[in-house]
Amino acid sequence: MAIEIKVPALGESVTEATVGQWLKKPGDVVAVDEPIVSLETDKVAVDVPSPVAGVLGAQLVKEGDTVNVGTAIASIEEGAAGAKPAAAAQSAAPAPATAAPVATPAPADSDGGNSTLSPAVRRLVLEHGLDPSRIKGSGKDGRLTKDDVMAAVADGSAVAAASVPAAAAPAAVSAAPGRGQERVKMTRLRQTVAKRLKEAQNTAALLTTFNDVDMTAVIEARAKYKDLFEKKHGVRLGFMGFFTKAVCMALKDLPGVNAQIEGDEIVYNNFADISVAVSAPNGLVVPVIRNAESLSVAQIEKTIGDFGKKAKEGLLTMEDMKGGTFTISNGGVFGSLMSTPIINPPQSAVLGLHRIEDRPVVRDGQIVIRPMMYLALSYDHRLIDGREAVTFLVAVKNAIEDPTRLLIDL
Repeated sequence: MAIEIKVPALGESVTEATVGQWLKKPGDVVAVDEPIVSLETDKVAVDVPSPVAGVLGAQLVKEGDTVNVGTAIASIEEGAAGAKPAAAAQSAAPAPATAAPVATPAPADSDGGNSTLSPAVRRLVLEHGLDPSRIKGSGKDGRLTKDDVMAAVADGSAVAAASVPAAAAPAAVSAAPGRGQERVKMTRLRQTVAKRLKEAQNTAALLTTFNDVDMTAVIEARAKYKDLFEKKHGVRLGFMGFFTKAVCMALKDLPGVNAQIEGDEIVYNNFADISVAVSAPNGLVVPVIRNAESLSVAQIEKTIGDFGKKAKEGLLTMEDMKGGTFTISNGGVFGSLMSTPIINPPQSAVLGLHRIEDRPVVRDGQIVIRPMMYLALSYDHRLIDGREAVTFLVAVKNAIEDPTRLLIDL
């Protein structure tokens, strides 16, 4: 019996999605709850699982199509696993004729087992000429991540064998050296990011104020307690826990920085839902630490660690991304020295962290070397005055340079 697969509910106020990638082909055997297609929404990618075991029938939509919630996108022949050999035989028949001319690695949907490559991973595999079946995946159900592919690039362990004589490959490359182009349709997530950031520029009165912070005390505390911390809490002690607590303390004293404009009203939040930027296969995403003001440093680090793992495996949900009253963006992990981050509407401010580097500074009349970091606070000047912005940034700086302030709420 054929079962229709429909676009599931995608979250509050989300009514449509884009078909990102088919993870199964017609004729493939699928198990219960096995993902068959990946849909891209405004915020996250969502895998649609099979409700039954059987064989995938017709695909009713193509990759790149926009589909509404409730739309039928495929069918599954329930319990028809025996049909797989016949389907496979039919699809395999023309393979010898088409495989011979191909000099590039096999695409992800014929990679010998790794048929669930994300678009970003698929592109890396093709760019570097790798055989994905020779790379061990660290993601959910053994899926490949960008880190897995880059590790294979570094050690050269998964170079794909060409299916034509080696002399033929350079000829194709030399035809147009350095002049190639590639057009890739923007993902729905990237389109939404572009739209929202431009919206922020057009609507908010954006301004950025800077300061620097001496990281000596936090670095020493981390070095002293990191082993005990990890042993007790099962998570590494990083810098984000300190900064998140410092931000929450500063937001308590300066509630305007944690507020937002709605029409002709200012909405003040008596809680701190902190959005933190983490890397995902398709770019940066911003999940939210709920009620961060009431969490310990250990709980914050655990939450961020969980977000990072879920982002790497493509498991972040709409609920993880929803809301947020203030954002912390750490460009320092990529080597950024200084930047002017853009607020994430309807939020009114964002704190940018940057790389730590030794610089000469003056302490007690002496020039000394200290591990310094630049901080940047971008804010909506319609709501936040310069005095509040500078006071907020100085409060964060003071708390990081003297972490005892975090314990005594000073």
